[in-house]
Amino acid sequence: MIEQDRTAMAVRARAARVCHEVRHHGRSLSTALPAAEEGLEANSRALLRELSYGALRYAPRFDVWLERLLTRPLRRRDAEVGALLAVGLYDMFHLRTPDHAAVYEAVAVARKMKPPWAAGLVNAVLRAARREETQLLRLAKTNVVAAYAHPAWLVERFRCDWPEDWETLCEANNARAPMVLRVNLMRGTRENYRQRLAAEGIESHILAEAPAALRLEEAVDVSRLPGFFCGDVSVQDSAAQLAAGLLAARPGERVLDACAAPGGKTAHILESVGGDLELTAVERDPARMESLRDTLARLGLRADLKTADFAALETWWDERPFARVLLDAPCSATGVIRRHPDIKSLRRAEDIGSLAGAQQVLLETAWKVLAPGGRLVYATCSVLREENVATLETFLSHHANAREEVIAAPWGRAEQVGRQILPGEGFMDGFYYAVLIKEKS
Repeated sequence: MIEQDRTAMAVRARAARVCHEVRHHGRSLSTALPAAEEGLEANSRALLRELSYGALRYAPRFDVWLERLLTRPLRRRDAEVGALLAVGLYDMFHLRTPDHAAVYEAVAVARKMKPPWAAGLVNAVLRAARREETQLLRLAKTNVVAAYAHPAWLVERFRCDWPEDWETLCEANNARAPMVLRVNLMRGTRENYRQRLAAEGIESHILAEAPAALRLEEAVDVSRLPGFFCGDVSVQDSAAQLAAGLLAARPGERVLDACAAPGGKTAHILESVGGDLELTAVERDPARMESLRDTLARLGLRADLKTADFAALETWWDERPFARVLLDAPCSATGVIRRHPDIKSLRRAEDIGSLAGAQQVLLETAWKVLAPGGRLVYATCSVLREENVATLETFLSHHANAREEVIAAPWGRAEQVGRQILPGEGFMDGFYYAVLIKEKS
């Protein structure tokens, strides 16, 4: 029993540390969490992920609550105490851990923190939160941040861009994302793989929008997926799986994946033509390039990998044009918040204009390397029009030799240029796609 208490306390301490690193040191969950998981057994890792993801998902709401519950704001140097309070609030109000247990664990963690007053404060605030639950929940009617658990600037962006859908969009962002698989059709059919899953007691559902996609009824560790380590299947949202079909590469073509890591789309493009492509994948981050390399190795696929800044053509391009280019542009990632709740803390309003400017530069670069008659697919996992349709409209207005190919599809919704999927539609993440053809003249 003592050992269980120590483990539970250690998990909550690590979750508070993860949240602190994300919110006050700008680290992403994908970098902060793996280090925190080291040395934990499977059940403890699962709890750590639940607490970390949950506390960050509802962090904007908890900030509003803590403004009410604290007699004075915490100083920046005491921000880790605030992170522990967020973990405690999630523990109590969302995991429904009994109050005495949630408070006990949080206070035990606080006793090991540097401020000597931390334990008393954590105890008082969490107990007050339960006493004032009715008043805290009422804040949802008067405070938009508390109501939707998003930063105010982001709610306003959603309202402007999606006046009929912004509330549904926020709700979808706060939901748990499904686990979706991409069956490697080089190795077998989707129905055959579904039967293999069923034999392992894993229930799955066909997603009609993407021909290789299966949605799992419940998420499982990849080690339970039949043939995962030998390349029979990958984990990839069905919205991301649409890229390969839109690119429509043909065997033997020279193809470019411009911002390629972590490699899911690169691999899918190769799988779509049985690996028969002269494919170049460019990624500037060496660590992410290693992830891409590992992905291709697991799937038994080959590509010409260039660790370089895509916009710096002189560092990687041999001046031979590409017949097809996929530009999955770096973006605000506002369409995948349900998978990456740290985006609520990491992204700022002023980032959007900078990202849109960078996207224009990347589009110009992609256009230079695209052969006359070639096909360019522009993609983002954003739902903000400044990064999507506005970026494409600006580009088209400056390039007489660029023609949009209208995407006729049952998924998403047509924009002035391209097509937008909002989070949750068809179980998909939020994604934007546009297809451009470079006129030969």
